[in-house]
Amino acid sequence: MNPLVYAMPGNEAFAQRLCATWPADTGALAARRFPDGESLVRLDTAPRGRDAALVCTLHQPDAQVMPLLLAADTARELGARSVGLVAPYLAYMRQDRAFHSGESKSAAHFARLLSDHFDWLVTVDPHLHRFHSLDEIYSIPAGTVAAAPLLARWIADNVERPLLIGPDAESRQWITAVAAGADLPWCVLDKIRGGDRQVEIGVPDLTAWAGHTPVLADDIISSGGTMIEVIAQLRARRLPPPVCLAVHAVFAQWAWWSLMEAGAGQVVTTNTIVHASNGIDVSAAVAAEGRDLLARLPLRRAGKAAVS
Repeated sequence: MNPLVYAMPGNEAFAQRLCATWPADTGALAARRFPDGESLVRLDTAPRGRDAALVCTLHQPDAQVMPLLLAADTARELGARSVGLVAPYLAYMRQDRAFHSGESKSAAHFARLLSDHFDWLVTVDPHLHRFHSLDEIYSIPAGTVAAAPLLARWIADNVERPLLIGPDAESRQWITAVAAGADLPWCVLDKIRGGDRQVEIGVPDLTAWAGHTPVLADDIISSGGTMIEVIAQLRARRLPPPVCLAVHAVFAQWAWWSLMEAGAGQVVTTNTIVHASNGIDVSAAVAAEGRDLLARLPLRRAGKAAVS
């Protein structure tokens, strides 16, 4: 029997694409907020005996998590065989250690919260820095989709003579994967961060790449400060306006407009987070990962009994 896919509010388009390629059936879900701020979730399609997948990209997560957990527990209460989370963007991955005394290690705490309510998880390029895999903090089966092949294909189809540039050492592991996917020349810059919006970038001699189009690539664009600084450095070296490419379009406040004003030739992201810059669809890859994960999924663990 096909899995049943429920879209949390704002995720309907991505869920529809999933159902078309998984294959999966669409489940009806309604959610609203009471005047006092509390949430009400209702599953209008019964999930009894079926694998239920809740689609919820976790951008701006604090407002989304409570209704998401209510939906997960309701699906289990209504007899779902398993309850999974399809989160194209997985939040709370960057605070992976306590940087100052007394700080919450929110990556691990958030992982524990989701693991307590779900049986499995599928996401796209989680921000793994000090963790090697999601298994280090999530106690449920977790499938991850690598967007690198899709980014490489987009670059090959849309950019003439590209030079792929990673903004810092953290980007090396996946920037090389993008480069390998299209046999691209690449380099990784040195970044010194002085705060949430203050960065200094060391750019090597790029005279050998005159005539190439810079492609600045990262897994997340949040404040945009790093790419804005790199754009300034490239303009000073009279290189063409760069293409700014990212997996996750977090874009805090006016980051997207700031990138364009700084001189970006184009800003393109995947559709893990809905944004005007979306130009690369990852839904088919997410559907394939979800299908493969469910095929090897054991029955729901006894410790996650339905609420009576």
